Order: sequence, then C-alpha cells, then structure tokens
Amino acid sequence: MSAADREIAVVVADERSSDDSPTVVVDLERWRLLAEQVLGAESTAGELTLTFIDATEIAALNGEYMDKAGPTDVLSFPLDDEPTPGVPTLLGDVVISPAVAAGQFAEHAGTLDDEIALLVVHGVLHVLGYDHADADEAAMMRHRELALLETHHWGGPAPVGFRQAHD
Repeated sequence: MSAADREIAVVVADERSSDDSPTVVVDLERWRLLAEQVLGAESTAGELTLTFIDATEIAALNGEYMDKAGPTDVLSFPLDDEPTPGVPTLLGDVVISPAVAAGQFAEHAGTLDDEIALLVVHGVLHVLGYDHADADEAAMMRHRELALLETHHWGGPAPVGFRQAHD
C-alpha cells in the first residue's frame, strides 16, 4: 500500500486554560487543514496530533524533553519510525503555545496568523524528520517551510517582513 492509498488524520485540540492568552483565538479547523496539507505535500500518510497548550505547560515539556528552561513556541514528538502493515502509522505530536507565539510574532513572522502557520508547518516537518541542527539542515528545512507556506497558507509569495529565523 502506497502513502497515497493511506489516510491522513490530524487530530487537533485546544487545551489551554482560560487565563492563558485569552485574546488569542485558535482556529482549530484551519490549522488541522494546514497540517494535513503539509503531510500530503510530503507524501506522508498517518495520524498526527496538533495541540495548543499553555505557556507554562510547554515550558514544563521543554524542560523535561529538551533540557531547556522556559517556554518555547513549538515542540514536536515523532513516534513511529517504521509503518506496520494494516496498522495506522502514528506520526507524532506537535504542541504549540499561542501565548509564546503572541509574544514573538512582531519580531519573527510579522503577524500572529503567519506565526502560528509557521509553527504548524515547522512542527510537522520536525515530526517528519526535518531538523535544523546544522546550517545545511536549517537551509533545507527553511526552504521547505517557505515553499509549503507559500502554497498552502498564503497562496503566493511570502509577505514583506516575514522571517523564519529567530534572532
């Protein structure tokens, strides 16, 4: 069975408390669709979770799994390395903190909408094995992020002022 014959399933959830960035509205359906489009564009089938969480919760995950203090914007947790015939492939989990995104978008992607789109694409690509540990990997990942955003988020070239890299 080829990847094209299998299904793509993205389960999304907003697990933020009401006091974590209450003004940041998260359009779950929109971000689910973007994650599905990225998986399809990468010819990958399987199941992925996309969860929006509090800054305090992502800080705890960042400390536990990345050994880094404080909140981050996105974390990815790849799961299955090899598909098992007849069993849905569990690709992994992507967690995003809208509160962190809201605090950095002006100096990063330019708009909150573009910031969350970038984080969704970035997180999904990490689950699929992309990385940015060295300059060559980073260039390849950023190139792919931009192409996916132009196709599936903007429907054209990136807006002026859009930046993928943090200072």
